[in-house]
Amino acid sequence: MSMDRNRQELDPTPSTDPRNESAVPPEKEHQRRADSEDITRRLDELIAEVGGTPGSFDAKLVRDLLVTGLKLIPDGRDTGELKLMTAAVKELRYAYRVFAQYAKPHKVTIFGSARTPPGHGDYERAVVFSRLMAEAGWMVITGAGGGIMEAGHVGPGREASFGVAIRLPFETTANEVIAGDEKLIHFRYFFTRKLMFMAQAEAIAVFPGGFGTLDETFESLTLVQTGKASMIPIVMIESEDNSYWPGWIAFVREHLLKRGLISEEDLDLFFFARTPEEAVEHVVGFYRTYHSSRYVRDDLVIRMKRRLRDEDVARLNDEFAVLVKSGSIVQRDAYAEESDHLDLPRLAFTHTRHNFGLVRRLIDRINGFEHDAG
Repeated sequence: MSMDRNRQELDPTPSTDPRNESAVPPEKEHQRRADSEDITRRLDELIAEVGGTPGSFDAKLVRDLLVTGLKLIPDGRDTGELKLMTAAVKELRYAYRVFAQYAKPHKVTIFGSARTPPGHGDYERAVVFSRLMAEAGWMVITGAGGGIMEAGHVGPGREASFGVAIRLPFETTANEVIAGDEKLIHFRYFFTRKLMFMAQAEAIAVFPGGFGTLDETFESLTLVQTGKASMIPIVMIESEDNSYWPGWIAFVREHLLKRGLISEEDLDLFFFARTPEEAVEHVVGFYRTYHSSRYVRDDLVIRMKRRLRDEDVARLNDEFAVLVKSGSIVQRDAYAEESDHLDLPRLAFTHTRHNFGLVRRLIDRINGFEHDAG
């Protein structure tokens, strides 16, 4: 099964060990430590028995997961806490297995109200947008319910749709398009569901909605703004009425930007599209030259589909010097630490880890350059 995904998390954590455990009580002396040498050895043997590669980083991560589970016993966690952690891990494992079967196609997550009825302008535009994205080769992820979620499945049809459903007492069924499909995944917890929305998407499209939609919108913006998620296009769409998102943007400018609660460049993290066609153009255009990003140590590595001209790299150094902690922006091949997309050229620089809105502007500039035919 191919795991050649287009997107990689921007800032993968190099270690699973907590930085500081001083806030927790010390383990009791009579306890058998779950990370003792003997138990660690036995866990390594078990991992090898089920196909793990001894000594590999992946095997160590699995061992850390098992050790953490064992530590819950002497910790004395109650049944409810154990159920939550166990269910969360099971849900995530299952969801990753489903998505892994469709690793290569780009995916767009669509957020919006479950209350928007067929025939409404927002619903019809969601149908058009999702259909155009499918025609461009993308798959669509929605929450699998009614309203905008249903419209996001009507457009591409069942074959190109994923459903990421939440179990609610008043919303227990999936829409007719995705119901019964193997790509419909049910979640008990919002936090695991929201993780999959973000982890699997190379773009997000948001239609008008209520508390849940705005929660998803602000969380998506926060994760990108702080560098905790990969840079992706986030586009807002609505009916020809065009009153919902302009009002939201006015609120953001008046109450967040003017108060200094966000930066001017943070406004570049989202785009208001006046038509579904404009939204599709914005999403697809984001990947015109840009491919994906990751960190190698303190260096931000931007992988591209084609090389830039030397003069364009020089322009980037002039325009985005504030992003560079030391050295300069250089065009290069893959780092030795990288293991995927090794054939793609890179832009790399030691990043300040600030101003991610400017990183978005940098990507837009890269996409705007004419590429070197050589």
